[in-house]
Formats: sequence, C-alpha cells, structure tokens
Amino acid sequence: MRAVLFQNYGSADVLELREVDNPVPADDDVLIRIHAASINEWDWSMLRGVPFVNRVSAGLFRPKKLILGADVAGMVEAVGTNVKRFRPGDQVFGDLCAKSGSRIPEYRGGAFAEFVCAPEDTLMRKPAAVTFEQAAALPQAGALAVQGLGGRDGVQAGMKVLVNGASGGTGTLAVQIAKTLGAEVTGVCRGAKMDLVRSLGADHVLDYQREDFTRTGARYDWIVDVMGFHSLFDCRRALARNGRYRMLGGASGRVMQTMLLGPLLSRFSSKQMGVVMYKPMVGLDFLLELIEADRLGPVIDRQYPLTEIADAFRYYGDGNARGKVVIIPGTPD
Repeated sequence: MRAVLFQNYGSADVLELREVDNPVPADDDVLIRIHAASINEWDWSMLRGVPFVNRVSAGLFRPKKLILGADVAGMVEAVGTNVKRFRPGDQVFGDLCAKSGSRIPEYRGGAFAEFVCAPEDTLMRKPAAVTFEQAAALPQAGALAVQGLGGRDGVQAGMKVLVNGASGGTGTLAVQIAKTLGAEVTGVCRGAKMDLVRSLGADHVLDYQREDFTRTGARYDWIVDVMGFHSLFDCRRALARNGRYRMLGGASGRVMQTMLLGPLLSRFSSKQMGVVMYKPMVGLDFLLELIEADRLGPVIDRQYPLTEIADAFRYYGDGNARGKVVIIPGTPD
C-alpha cells in the first residue's frame, strides 16, 4: 500500500510517500480501506515534535510512529477474530488517538495511508447521509466542540457564547452547535475569515487582530477557547456571573496556567474555568443527530491526495485553513 512516512521531526518537507506492507489486523482490530482522513493540530504538532515534552512518549530524537493521521473514514476490509460490531463492507469512521479500553488519548497515527488497523471500540458506524470526507472531518474536531460546549446539558437557549478560534475545524462546529442550541454566538477569528463565521450563523464576529474580546466590556455565559493565548485572568474578566470558560487548546504556557489555576479560581468564584481533557469520540452521537437532521455540518476547506500531503500540511500550518483540510488516497473530486 501507499503511505506517507515521516522518519524525522521537522517541516512538511520530511514527509515521504512510500510503498509499505499492508497492515494485518490483530484479534481486536478492524482493517480499514481508507477513503478519507483529515489534519488536526495533534498531527501538526507531532510532525514538528512540539512541545518537546511530547517526545517522551512519541520518540525523543526520532518519531516512533512513522505514519501520521488520526481522523479516518473508510470501508471495513477485514476484522479480527474477536470483533463483534463490524464486518467487511461496513462504512466506519473514528479517531486513531483513541486507546482501546480507555478514554485517555494515545496517538496511534496511521490514517495518511491507503489502509490502517484500528481497535473495534475506537470506531463508529458512518451514517449513509454523511460522506466519507465529512466523516473524516468529525472525530477530533467534533468531539472537542461538543465537549467544549458541555454536551447535551451544557449551553442553553438564550446564553451568550463566545468561540475563540471560530474559523477552524473545531470552531466552525462549535459555532453551529451553539446556534442550534439557541445561544447568541460571538465568533473570534482572523479578519479574512469573518464572512465564513457569519455564514455559519454567528450573531457577532470579532477580528482578533483588531479587537481583544477580553477588553471589549462584553460578558459571556460560556467561552470556548480553541486557541488559548490570553491570560486566564483576562478571560475571567470576560465571563458573566456563573459563566463557564473551557480551554480546548493553545499556547502550552497558557494551557498549563489554566490547568493549575483554573480549579483554584473556580473554587472561590461563581465563574468556572478549566481545560477540557479531550475524550476521544465522546459526544459524536449527539453531533451526528444534528448532522442527520440537517441542522449543521463540518466545513471542509480543501481536499488533497496523498501525493500532495506536504502542500496540505503547509497550507494548514500557515493558518490559512477555513474549517478542515481533508486527505484522500485518490484524486480529489
């Protein structure tokens, strides 16, 4: 099979398309013929080997996992002897960061190829109304968006919700979910992407290069911070009484600050602040219900074949993507 390998940390230039042996499913595994995959921040960070602390498990000087890619969608080719939920011909999607038997993420990789093996319990059946490309855009971005908004019982109608980083894969879904739940939504993004965020239903859109949402005087009941670069104390100022601040990602120093100080500040205030500890695939059943009801959908910016994956990573890394960048083994339509 063809697969994109990276044997050294670095830029997109280290990615190589090669012929490798097809994977063989273990007893609990499903062998998937990949129809689509997508790039996530986790893939981009793994490629560059940052933050450095991640190399403790990923490989100190050279990566242990030679094929990147976590979000995957495709057709079941074969199953291990212990697999009960799937059979050849089933259409599935999932997150290869999911760890069998645990909700603690573990980067497995392997999606930027023509075939991959995945544990049965890290996959879901793909609805017929959802394309492979759409399904590949959902696992990490969708689960993070749902978890950041508190799931079915989090954001309520009438709340004022702010999504910082509203134009990426997670942010575009978070804006749509919050609107579907009846919230008044403010999206924060780069000026060139403001029209996209408005088209998704945002009531207000801020250009972060011109306005700092923590200093406008506005107060929000719920803040989903996809790209956390503001001080925790600045974000606290933007919360209304009984507000919720949920960090999904951002600068490692800010993430650490929120992990350490968020619970302490929350203990002595009605404002609750913290980091969302990502749970693979959790919340996607709720998201699929909304998609199948035609109430929202993933935003796919561009599709690239495996032969152009270096260009796809450059495009993603430059911050140009609006929504998701999808990788497919064949030639994009």
